[in-house]
Amino acid sequence: MKKYLAGLLAILTLLTLTGCGKQNSAAPSTEKTSPTVELHVAAAASLTDVLKELSAAYTQEHPEVQLTFNFGSSGALQQAIENGGNADLFFSAAQKQMDALEESGNLAEGTRRDLWENTVVLIVPQDSKTDLNAFADLTRPELKHIALGEPRGVPVGQYTAEILSHLGIAADVQAKAVYGSDVRQVLTWVAAGEADCGVVYATDAAIAPQVKIAAQAPAGSHTPVIYSAAVIKTTSHLPEAKAFLAFAASNQGRSIFTKYGFVCK
Repeated sequence: MKKYLAGLLAILTLLTLTGCGKQNSAAPSTEKTSPTVELHVAAAASLTDVLKELSAAYTQEHPEVQLTFNFGSSGALQQAIENGGNADLFFSAAQKQMDALEESGNLAEGTRRDLWENTVVLIVPQDSKTDLNAFADLTRPELKHIALGEPRGVPVGQYTAEILSHLGIAADVQAKAVYGSDVRQVLTWVAAGEADCGVVYATDAAIAPQVKIAAQAPAGSHTPVIYSAAVIKTTSHLPEAKAFLAFAASNQGRSIFTKYGFVCK
């Protein structure tokens, strides 16, 4: 009898373990899909907010892709790419930097797209009592510090230089200018009251409640602010990079850019 009971217990134990094994193997996996591709995106600082939202929308649909951004001035990013920096895509705030990369053979053929347009504006702190109504007012004596983008590598600085030259006030303004390394630094200085005024894009002014727009650049005073995007030739993920660029240009992508004040071309 003892041998019989021991044998029966062994059989019941084996059946229980087998049943548990089948149950566990049939249980659905709750693990999320891990990214298998990482795309490095070099992008103009003025695109920080819109690209973060675009990235969230894209990775929700494509969890296999991880987007890593390097935001900065378009000129600095251009030079980094030319020097072999790690980038799969480039989003520039001006055509000048994209033109340079195209001429030097750094872009994947046929991927460049000129997609968005912006506006150059003069801003002051929200609580400013200075009565500025036009870019021509930048020569007024009460202004001590005027925040501008560095004109050699920062697109907004290049557009500003064109505006000041067009108005014939470049020399007067330069004597009071403080130069930021990108447009967001200019915005930060004005928002903190560390500068009396500054020149940024309308989309930057829209995200900072600490500033207000005093004037828009006069029509015809500078080249159009056209944003370009392209895949970098050295990418190891050409299909995935092209797919993200196509998403940025899609109706869903355009709606996100429009939300942040960009004009889609």
